[in-house]
Amino acid sequence: MKTDFLPEAFLKEMKGLLKDSYPDYLACFKEQPFAGLRANTLKISGEELRTLLPWKLSPVPWTPNGYYIEDPGSRPSLHPAYSAGLYYLQEPSAMAPAAVLPIEPGQRVLDLCAAPGGKSTQLAARLKGEGVLVSNDISPSRARGLLKNLEMTGASSICVTAEAPEKLEKQWSGWFDRILVDAPCSGEGMFRKEPEMVRDWKERGPSHYSPIQRNILLQDARMLRPGGMLLYSTCTFSAEEDEGSVSWLLENDSEMRLLFLDPNVVPGSAESEILPGTLRLFPHLLRGEGHYLALLQKSGDTRNQNISQISAADELPGILCENQEVWSFLSQIPLFADAGLRLRLMETGGPKGKGRGRDRRKERLSFEETQGEVYLLPKEMPAWHSLRFLRTGLHVGSLKEGRFEPSQALAMALKKEEYPLTWNLDFEDERVLRYLRGETLLLKDEEEEMEGWILVLAGGFPLGWARGKGKTLKNKYYPGWRRM
Repeated sequence: MKTDFLPEAFLKEMKGLLKDSYPDYLACFKEQPFAGLRANTLKISGEELRTLLPWKLSPVPWTPNGYYIEDPGSRPSLHPAYSAGLYYLQEPSAMAPAAVLPIEPGQRVLDLCAAPGGKSTQLAARLKGEGVLVSNDISPSRARGLLKNLEMTGASSICVTAEAPEKLEKQWSGWFDRILVDAPCSGEGMFRKEPEMVRDWKERGPSHYSPIQRNILLQDARMLRPGGMLLYSTCTFSAEEDEGSVSWLLENDSEMRLLFLDPNVVPGSAESEILPGTLRLFPHLLRGEGHYLALLQKSGDTRNQNISQISAADELPGILCENQEVWSFLSQIPLFADAGLRLRLMETGGPKGKGRGRDRRKERLSFEETQGEVYLLPKEMPAWHSLRFLRTGLHVGSLKEGRFEPSQALAMALKKEEYPLTWNLDFEDERVLRYLRGETLLLKDEEEEMEGWILVLAGGFPLGWARGKGKTLKNKYYPGWRRM
């Protein structure tokens, strides 16, 4: 690829930034961009995925379970394993931010600029279903795509919002343990992969984005708990947007300090000469398009903090949805059946006359029914008043004319052994594609008749629901996900 499409002002800045390695950077435009995928460890390990897929994969060194796709002609978005949520397609250097941010299961995590969802799905996997992940994008349309990607992975302890940072900050000041902000930027690191982004750079560029980034960082810092950490990243090379924005935050918020990032955490990265301790990922130094990473921490110690704002889950009286249609279905699933047992114990006062104590209530799952839609709420549900939520927790299903229909999200969150009625197809079975297209399917003569809600599997992994009646399976795959 030629470089004459690149703006002169951009090239001048890169020459000053890279110095002797500037010719090497220009030479990388002759190479093809790198494609990658990341195994969804909520469903499968990286090694298991490698043996399952037909393409040559090699490890991304800075991301466990991340891989380069070495076969140029492959079409990984069309493989049934993709529809089963076993992996997410992601540019390799974009895997670095969510890998570098220290995460422990059970924490409260915010992904502020989350669409389309690559980093959120990575964070959800690292949380392992514990704690809560709030994924936000200010654009409702982009947030809907974000929600789909999270539901495909089977993530359950999630909330998806579409709000401006300042509105979130008013509700959740001092609430999060970890925040990832992959900020909107001029996208200089994507010029090789998406040359059309040069047009946006010419129209807006770093001077347009840096004030936006600084406002976001300031709001983010206020949402951190004492001792909490914030990972700031961009896919641009602009010093104004990268080191400039981080330095501005440090100057304007005395509670924030910079944590040193060792370049070894991202092999091939370079420590910034402008702001030491932060990292730059350049395409001529590693196999990726480029990124910038800075890790910051808020002063204080979370271990001795008494947060005045309690979670909404603490305020909820436990299970709010007691519809018998719902429970007759959910009782087939061990996790939910156990919740129903605890509900009955509460209604009878508990064993040996024990009352409705707060400790017992906290052990229970919290469900909510809103306009016929049933949700399993995260145990660490953030409180809210007037925020725009696209999802609160796991969408379990819908009540329609007194009947309960399980959701696509629930199907993706289950494992094959967690539901008694399943129909498993080989990945190569032509009926898999027909199912993904929404077609009604017929069982073969040697296959037993099936009745009721059937969890359809491919290779042993859930794809969605079907309604069985004898030899006919009525397709219940979510219409918005169907292949054309």
